Order: sequence, then C-alpha cells, then structure tokens
Amino acid sequence: MNNISHRTSFLAKIALFIVAILWGTSLTVVKSAADVLKPNFLLGVRFTIAGIILAIIFHKKLFKARKDELTAGAIIGVFLFVAYSSQTLGVTFTTPGRSGFLSASYCVIVPFLYWITNKVRPDKFNVSAAIFCIIGIFFIAMAGESGSIFNSSWTAIYGDALALLSGVLFASHIVMVTKLGVGKDPFVLTIMQFLVSGVLSWITTFAIENNAGMQITLRPMLEVLYLSIMCTAVALLLQNLGQKYTDPSSAAIILGCESIFGVALPVALGIESLTVKSVIGFVLIFIAIIISETKLSFIFKKKSEEAKNNI
Repeated sequence: MNNISHRTSFLAKIALFIVAILWGTSLTVVKSAADVLKPNFLLGVRFTIAGIILAIIFHKKLFKARKDELTAGAIIGVFLFVAYSSQTLGVTFTTPGRSGFLSASYCVIVPFLYWITNKVRPDKFNVSAAIFCIIGIFFIAMAGESGSIFNSSWTAIYGDALALLSGVLFASHIVMVTKLGVGKDPFVLTIMQFLVSGVLSWITTFAIENNAGMQITLRPMLEVLYLSIMCTAVALLLQNLGQKYTDPSSAAIILGCESIFGVALPVALGIESLTVKSVIGFVLIFIAIIISETKLSFIFKKKSEEAKNNI
C-alpha cells in the first residue's frame, strides 16, 4: 500500500465514494420502481442484466472457471437472493432511509454469525458496535410514523421487520462468501451469484406475484436499468478497484457513507422526514458500522504514530 501514488489512492477513494452514493440512492430508486413493478420481477431484471454485463466483460474468467467456483457461486447466490428479496419487499412498506439503516445492521451481525459457524469469538469492538446498533434501532423504532412504532400501521412495522431480516440475511451471505470464497475468483463468484439470484427471482415472481396488471412505462424501466448497470455492475467494478488501492479502514468508512446517502436522497425529495429520534438512531447505527468495520484503527493508528514520534 505504501508504493501506491497519492493520485492513485485519491482516485481509488473517489471510486469508493461513488459506490457509496450509488448504493445509498438504490433503495429510493427501488421504492419508486416498486410502485409499478413487483419486487421479485424488479430483482429478476436487475440481476439478470447485471450478470450478463459482467459475464460479457469477464467471459475469459468465466470460461476458465472451475466446477467448485461455479458451485460456490450458485450456493452464495441463494443467500444473496433471499437477502435482496427481503430488503426489496420491505422498502415497499417503509421509507428508504429507515430500510437502508436497518438493513445495514448486517455489518454488526456478521461477527456474531461467524462466531456460531467458525467458533471465532467477537472482540470488544464487535460487542460495542452491537450495543450502539441495538440502541440505534430502538430510537428508530420510537420515531415511527405516529411517534412510535407501537402506534404505527402494521404495514410500517412489517417493512421495518423485513429490513432487519434482510440485515441478518445479508450477514449470512457475507459469512457464506467467507466460508466458500477462499481460493476462488471473486468475479466468477459474483457473476454466478447474480445469475442464480436472477433465476430465483424469475421463478418467485412467476410463482407467487401477480404481474398481470403491470403497466411498464419508461420511468420504471430506466430506474431498473440504473439499478442493474450503475448500482450493481458498475458499483461492483468500482468497489473492487477502489478497495485494491485503499486501506481497509478508509474503505470501510467511505462505504459506510452509503447509509447517509440512503437518508439524504429521500429527505431531499420529500419522501422521508427526519425527527430528533430518527436522527439519533441513524447516527448510533452509523457509529456502530464504523466501529464494526474499522475497529477504530484510524484512531489507534494515529495515536501509535504520535507516540513513536514522541520517543
């Protein structure tokens, strides 16, 4: 990392910042598109297009892929599908900002799921992050439509519950990537995940969703193309390039801004309004994400360097 030029490092951080913006805006676009398209139909189009684009770009890697890579990618794709399906369905019942922050709890959940599967105990930072996250979720719950989630409609409660469930499912997806992705090409795994998720989305939409009344116009199709190309395929490429030339701590902080953009856009568009309790909840969950992802290394590293300079 020390051999990377300042220009390359700066461009890498810009790439990750763009990823955070794309991911942050995605749920607002999903909610808008879901007014016309059924959730799993939307996911079917999104993942199929993204999978095909990446398959074309990385066709050489795909042709050289081993059987175990294809199998691992397919298994991980099942977890990706259920996570996105839960999140996409949930955002149709709640606001994009709330859904984004609640589903972002996966960052905090991962170490505890990893503890169950790999017997690796969470450290003090993971525990601290979990405490911040739980308190943050409590404040968001108390900032429901009618002043408290207990006075909110069942649809709002259902949407928030699905957002939290998607957080658990996204955490499960990450744990599966960790377990099955060792020694395998990340692009092959990703392409297989997208294609399998696309197939499962098509099966689900035709099996349980009523698509007969859909009137597909230009706006929702442009929104789906934005989700497929920009928020999925392009975001993945920029993330891989950005993280290659950025230290993990900085990358985690930049990508963690996804949640902030996830609230900023719907607030700017008037889709969502902020209360003191919701802001406190959002800030606490954001702190939890930063603690969990960076273990505050950016603070302790700075203190360590200052101590060395004082010797």
